[in-house]
Amino acid sequence: MADTRPDGGGGVSRRSGLYALLVLLLAYILSFVDRNVMAVLIGPIRQDFAISDFQYSLLHGFAFSMFYIFLGLPIARLADRGSRKWVITAGVMFWSVMTCACGLARSFGGLFLARVGVGVGEAALSPPAYSLLSDYFDERSLPRAMAVYTLGITIGGGLAYIVGGAVYQYFTLHGPLELPLVGALRPWQTTFVIVGLPGFLLVLLLAAMVEPPRAGATGTPVSTYSPAQIAAFLRKHWQAYGSLVFGVSLLSVLGYGTMAWYPEFLVRSHGMAAAEAGARFGTIFIIAGSAGTLLGGFSAAPLLARGFTDANQRLVMWIALLWLPPAVLGPLAPDSQWALWAAVPIVFFLNSYFGLAIAALQRITPNRMRAQVSAVMLFMTNLFGLALGPSAVAAITDFVFSDDAALSRSLSLLPLLLCPPAALLLGWGLRYYRRALAHVDASAETGV
Repeated sequence: MADTRPDGGGGVSRRSGLYALLVLLLAYILSFVDRNVMAVLIGPIRQDFAISDFQYSLLHGFAFSMFYIFLGLPIARLADRGSRKWVITAGVMFWSVMTCACGLARSFGGLFLARVGVGVGEAALSPPAYSLLSDYFDERSLPRAMAVYTLGITIGGGLAYIVGGAVYQYFTLHGPLELPLVGALRPWQTTFVIVGLPGFLLVLLLAAMVEPPRAGATGTPVSTYSPAQIAAFLRKHWQAYGSLVFGVSLLSVLGYGTMAWYPEFLVRSHGMAAAEAGARFGTIFIIAGSAGTLLGGFSAAPLLARGFTDANQRLVMWIALLWLPPAVLGPLAPDSQWALWAAVPIVFFLNSYFGLAIAALQRITPNRMRAQVSAVMLFMTNLFGLALGPSAVAAITDFVFSDDAALSRSLSLLPLLLCPPAALLLGWGLRYYRRALAHVDASAETGV
């Protein structure tokens, strides 16, 4: 068969592969808009429900992640056994409905349940998407494809701040939105409804996506592994997977904590309006974050060409070390301009490692394990990052410093606790990663 894949593999057309990458990127962008828009709504939500920073953090992180992380594993197994395209499509539809439902919440409990629903829907996106991309792109192209897909974090995260702040400000100035049978919505409620609507259009684009044939390292169809086989494979290579997954999980705590609280830090410590803080931080997030995502993904190819087979994990280790200085110093900046300039390298490194980590994981994992093993990684990074990241910052502020104005010190302390052990874990695991990679390449997926 002629080879027409965008990466040089067989089985799908170039147009189909590029279309899939674009549509999956749009889905990832929307997922981060819908999950992170709360970061610019902290003030009005706290005021309406009379809650503390820590209680708010439960809405932002824990409510979203409690089912997001646990459902990722069974959904990923469904994706490994069936159609990945339709798993993703159903997930987008569900989380869009639940994002709109956040805007209809009238109590802390109602908003909590709606946020749980957003997490349930979004659990159906990334594990199947990683598996799809691994069938569209080969070893050299996969880090770049993952980097493009991971742009969803920076573009979506940035748009959450920009669009969320703009929509909230608009309806604050022009009055509430009136809906039939529902009545008047507060500006923060309207913001949720507005950002949830594009998902219904995205469902149509996903339905037109082509599901690629699954192929192993030799290009032959691959079989489905049982849970026992997957567990045995992970035990055999526990050092490789443990160093990568736990190292990245520690970094995700810092990443999600920063994303959730940096705009609010600009408001509390430097007196910026919420809309201005959201717009300026969101712009930095899109520009610097996208640059970090792309440069991170594209930086692996030269090292791979020079024989560094562990290039993906090695780069994540260095990113952990380079991220530390700006992450500590940025929140201690004397004024808002310095705080915003410091946000540039913070956001750059925050977004540069995850595409590399996912590419590293795909390379040491047999094909029909990839969605499920990716779900294990997402389980851990979201258990640590989504569930604990926002709450870790809030807990330090509320229970260590006992002062809302100490948010800057909480943000500065967190990287000191997380970056060094993450780098040590990743460095320790490099030789085990190379060993696992050699095993997968040698076996050509004929057994585990």
